[in-house]
Amino acid sequence: MKTEKLLYLTDLSYQAKGRIYSEEDIYIADQLKACFDVVLCHPKCAESFEDSVDLIVFRNTGSVIGYKDIYDSFVNRVRQKGLKTFNTFSGKADMRGKQYLLDLTAENYPVIPTVDSKDDLHLLPAAERYVVKPKDGADSIGLEFITKEELIKRDFSGGESLIQPAVDFDYEVSFYFINDKLEYALYAPDKAKRWVLKEYPYTDEDAAFAKKFIAWNSIENGIQRVDACRTKDGRLLLVELEDLNPYLSLLDVDERTRNTFMRDFTQALRTAITV
Repeated sequence: MKTEKLLYLTDLSYQAKGRIYSEEDIYIADQLKACFDVVLCHPKCAESFEDSVDLIVFRNTGSVIGYKDIYDSFVNRVRQKGLKTFNTFSGKADMRGKQYLLDLTAENYPVIPTVDSKDDLHLLPAAERYVVKPKDGADSIGLEFITKEELIKRDFSGGESLIQPAVDFDYEVSFYFINDKLEYALYAPDKAKRWVLKEYPYTDEDAAFAKKFIAWNSIENGIQRVDACRTKDGRLLLVELEDLNPYLSLLDVDERTRNTFMRDFTQALRTAITV
């Protein structure tokens, strides 16, 4: 019986604050090799292998800002050749930058209100401080907290930055999905320590909040992470919808949850190969 081949794209040397990407991907790849032939490489080297595998798995590759031309060429080859990938490159969220935060704001989704022009500041709730971040940013690259006075002096005419009120929240929480199934949720009880996570006992209402964004997006096959914050008045607001290469904090969950995730992931990969 033929064993399907996976090209698992990762950057084992990528350094991220509070996270060790390499440990997660080494664990996942080791588990997957029980069912697949697995080849690991950086996206920069993908072209040499991508035509000889059954599926390309895009995982912890870090921010693609550092190799944007190579990434764009890879996505173009995926579309032109009809290469099978997981995630599929049909998402409307982080894989296309941060424009979706503006779109979701305009569509009245429960998201931190976002604009990209000082002319639209009246659309935001009043705030003492604001968050400014690049539309093509990732991993908090280029993120700033500034006062309204500093904001007024700043030039946003290029439309390359997003402006948000600095929301006072109790904690951040992340919901992890394989396709449309919510696998688990984790939260940071200490908001000053974003990546010190604990299991989050989400409610049906919490799950419905997260699934709303999964339904909005157009990922056919893939892993997504819905990041939100719990405001002082008890609401959940979307911070980010990571649909390109979300870090899973998989080694922080209990063994049963981890095993369930890997079982569902393996099945999802098999399905992606056959469709």
